[in-house]
Amino acid sequence: MEEIDLKTSRARFNNQAFRCIGTGRLGLALQQEYQEELSWVQKQLNFQYIRGHGLFSDDVGIYHEYVDDDGKVQVEYNFTYLDRIMDSYQAQNIAPFLELGFMPAQLASGEQTTFYWQANVTAPKSLQRWLELVQTTLQHLLIRYGQQVLGWPIEIWNEPNLSNFWQDADMMGYFKLFKATILAIKQVNSRFQVGGPAICGVDDEHWLKAFIAYCEKEQLPIDFFTRHFYTVNVAPVDGHYRYPTLRNLDESFCELETSRKIIDESSQYQGYPLYISEFSSSYSPDAPLHDTVKNAAYVASLLARLGETAQLYSYWTFGDVFEEKGIPFQQFHGGFGLVAFHNIPKPTFWTFKFFEKLVGTCLVNTDHCVITRDETGLLHGLVFNADDSQHISMKLQLPEFKKSSLYLLQQRVDDNHANPLKVWHTLGEPKELDSQQIEILRNASVPETLTTSIASNKDLLLEVEPNTLTYFEIGSTCRQSDRGYDYQRVSCASQRDGQSTIRGQQ
Repeated sequence: MEEIDLKTSRARFNNQAFRCIGTGRLGLALQQEYQEELSWVQKQLNFQYIRGHGLFSDDVGIYHEYVDDDGKVQVEYNFTYLDRIMDSYQAQNIAPFLELGFMPAQLASGEQTTFYWQANVTAPKSLQRWLELVQTTLQHLLIRYGQQVLGWPIEIWNEPNLSNFWQDADMMGYFKLFKATILAIKQVNSRFQVGGPAICGVDDEHWLKAFIAYCEKEQLPIDFFTRHFYTVNVAPVDGHYRYPTLRNLDESFCELETSRKIIDESSQYQGYPLYISEFSSSYSPDAPLHDTVKNAAYVASLLARLGETAQLYSYWTFGDVFEEKGIPFQQFHGGFGLVAFHNIPKPTFWTFKFFEKLVGTCLVNTDHCVITRDETGLLHGLVFNADDSQHISMKLQLPEFKKSSLYLLQQRVDDNHANPLKVWHTLGEPKELDSQQIEILRNASVPETLTTSIASNKDLLLEVEPNTLTYFEIGSTCRQSDRGYDYQRVSCASQRDGQSTIRGQQ
């Protein structure tokens, strides 16, 4: 059992969990359920930025070519859908993290596409027209939304180190596109914040080193570097689903530490921000792992450490309205989202909700626990255990409180609490839910909440079972009972003395 003295302990904790959230392609923002999911998530978590693919894809419909009466090809732009999407984000109090891609079909040099919605991943047939598209779009956004647009991060393309996202994973082709694009953006306004190369963990060291060397050679005015972070091994597929295994956390974090080191070894870009513009456990929207309590506990272990190397990290994604692999066949299908269809929170939603409470001075940040103390003296703690068999036990020596009588609040996510996937399975895994089933699953998505009184001179024992997430809060009791009110006369509740315990499951 680990013993921690909260009177003297201090720890590093840079909580940037709410700077950005991922989304399905931008065109999906035109759907009602997408907007309902985003509205609910934003009211609960209030993310700053939202990042998704498909800004220039044909379903948003910005770029158009036509032949005039003289037989010349002319270009025109249509911002009808873009304005609807951006207006909706404004209404939801969230700003876009602009990813420039994919290629409009009429501007594309080839026919290679990816995803169910056929995003074109080839280079532009005319670099000049691509640059005009980028500049005209940014100028339009500036006119419509004003100077705030200069604070919207801009990322050029998505995962060019994969041949299914950038034809042939042509490194030099991407670098040349990046150079021309960033210079064109800075011509519109030098204050735009632009970054790349948006790589995933495939040959990532080579790509990042080569990218930085190219930017140094060309003296490019880059503002931040981006990469993605997924922590699973290659997953076996069965039918519509895949079942990945999670990598060792330390092994995964070595990737980020290496990226941070590569950036800081640059004489020109040392100390520049690293943005993880996508992260999750699995990289595929058909992994049932995403819907589980285990995922919630595992993502908590990621959020506890991501701020050590990155200034922004964006969970992929806020909701299950997402169609890269096609339209999902059933309610729980392994989608990326924090919420499932019908605005049913998944266990991982509570990971973020609990991290929102971790404010103030960090006292503890271990592989299984983060504890903070806010300005009022309240202790906020989160204990997480993504192991399938190991129990976590820690004894906390509490710091001093102004009063000797304390309260302990616990909220628990485990196999039997805040686990709508299990209830859905028990109901027979219905593909199409009726109103009663929706209500049952929503009720099943809420953590168990427990409260008890504890003494300030006693230690607190934390015991969390496998695949469990437990938030706790400790503060001084300041009773303000109305005259004549006696709780003991209407309740058989008893106060337990001695050592207090938080358990992952009774």
